[in-house]
Amino acid sequence: EKDVRPVQESLTQSLFNHIPVGVGSQGVIPTSSRDLEEALEMGLDWSLREGYSWAEDKEHCEEYGRMLNADPTKVSARAKKRGLPQLGTLGAGNHYAEIQVVDEIFDEFAAEKMGVDRLGQVCIMIHSGSRGLGHQVATDALVQMEKAMARDKIHTNDRQLACARIDSPEGQHYLAGMSAAANYAWVNRSSMTFLCRQAFAKAFNSTPDDLDMHVIYDVSHNVAKIEEHMINGKITKLLVHRKGATRAFPPHHPLIPVDYQFTGQPVLIGGTMGTCSYVLTGTEKGFQETFGSTCHGAGRAQSRNRSRRTLDYQGVLDKLKEKGISIRVASPKLVMEEAPESYKDVTQVVNTCHEAGISKKCIRLRPIAVVKG
Repeated sequence: EKDVRPVQESLTQSLFNHIPVGVGSQGVIPTSSRDLEEALEMGLDWSLREGYSWAEDKEHCEEYGRMLNADPTKVSARAKKRGLPQLGTLGAGNHYAEIQVVDEIFDEFAAEKMGVDRLGQVCIMIHSGSRGLGHQVATDALVQMEKAMARDKIHTNDRQLACARIDSPEGQHYLAGMSAAANYAWVNRSSMTFLCRQAFAKAFNSTPDDLDMHVIYDVSHNVAKIEEHMINGKITKLLVHRKGATRAFPPHHPLIPVDYQFTGQPVLIGGTMGTCSYVLTGTEKGFQETFGSTCHGAGRAQSRNRSRRTLDYQGVLDKLKEKGISIRVASPKLVMEEAPESYKDVTQVVNTCHEAGISKKCIRLRPIAVVKG
């Protein structure tokens, strides 16, 4: 922290300059439509080939950064058109890049395995997804699924709950398209990791390697995946939907990296811009009770509209300044929408998961700089 404090403002500005943010933000990673097709199919392997990520980053990615059942032909032209200029962009809403400082270590063994060994150590947390492309994939699927529901006589009480049978053509089409969007998200996050490494290297006149800028973990949320779980004493193949939830696999699970075999998979829980974030680890109990899932953040306490009406722009900025937090934001209304008051208390949420035994507290991080859309 003492290294970052003197250059905190210029570093925050540098991150803001390096990473395109905001609603329609355009990426700086050059991509042709052929690149996009390949990225949708290859995921992180594309970033690796293009030189945007390190070989070891792949190890520390859920699914090694590539869903093998992705099929770019199942992604509509409109979705591709939205995704093409957005590779390596943060977007808006609750997406952010934060410079954070290790505030408390609850599990020293696990933290050390992640490369976190002291208080005051600086980390960067990036929260972003598949941008306009993923949104369009879902929108396209909703239309198809409504037709399938009428055909298969499926009724739900809310249009947002549109669904299709997994083995129906619509179900298979969506799984292949959604997996391509997940691959896009990994490429997007690895591109921003590359841009963060560049920004820090420039600020400290060093190299990302010397600054020890390794990826701890990259985990998805809002994705459905085929996994094997124990049901009534039998290993069963399930399609696990994690919406507003994130994967938290236990120690010794074959799908987590060698580095984390004894600790369990790292789980990233992002707080809001003035509060802390957490890194947890997956547990055996969680694997048995929640299909290896836990929370993925704090969740809103009040709607975006209400936040805009009741909170004061300058007031929120002043509070952040008092806490020594630098902020760069592309859209002023986001400051109110994303203010800490708009969200539930992340510490309570994390403690609940910890006490329930579905994930275990490892590290608490507090923000010193926030970059948002």
